[in-house]
Amino acid sequence: MDLLLHICCAPCSVACIKMLRGEGVEPAGFWYNPNIHPYLEYKARRDTLRQYAQDIGLDLREEDFYGLRQFTAAVAQDSGHRCGYCYTCRMEETARYAAGHGFGRFSTTLLVSPYQNRELICAVGESMGKKYGVEFVPYDFRPRFREGQEEARALGLYMQKYCGCVYSEEDRFSNRRKKELHKLHKAAGRGNTPC
Repeated sequence: MDLLLHICCAPCSVACIKMLRGEGVEPAGFWYNPNIHPYLEYKARRDTLRQYAQDIGLDLREEDFYGLRQFTAAVAQDSGHRCGYCYTCRMEETARYAAGHGFGRFSTTLLVSPYQNRELICAVGESMGKKYGVEFVPYDFRPRFREGQEEARALGLYMQKYCGCVYSEEDRFSNRRKKELHKLHKAAGRGNTPC
C-alpha cells in the first residue's frame, strides 16, 4: 500500500476507491479537511467517511482538525480566492503525512468533481509532492463522478449540499435566492429583470 488518498467526503470517495481497486491499487484513505464548517457539517462528513471506510475495509488515517478559526483567518481578506488556500492546506498536510508514514505517492478525491479546479489542484499537489519528496498522482476520476454519486445515494451516505467552507454555504444560499427571484420575475412577466 503506497498510495495515500486524501478524501474530502465519503460520496466523492466511492468512485475513486472503486477505480483504484479496479486497477489493483489499494489506497489508504486520509481525512484532513479543516475547511469544512460549521462543526456539525464537519462531524457529519467525517463520521460518514469513518463508517463507509469500515464497511468497505479501507485503511483510514485521520488528522482530525476542525480548523474554523485558522481557515477563516487565512481567507478573510480575499474570500474570492479561498479555494487556492483550501487546496494548499489539504494537499500540504497529505504530502507531509505521506512522507512521514512511508507512502511513496498521494492523490485526492477532489479530482473526481467536475466543480473543482483540477488544474489548480494538480499544480498544488505536484508542488507539495516535490516539497515533501512524494509523488502526486493526478488521477482523472471525473468520468466516474455521476456513477459514484448515484452509488453513494443508493448506499444512503450523507450527501452534503455545498463544497465545505462557510463561504461556499453562503454561495449556495445566494445562488438559490437568485434562482427564486428569477422565477418570481418570470412569473410576474418581468423576464430577467434584476431586483
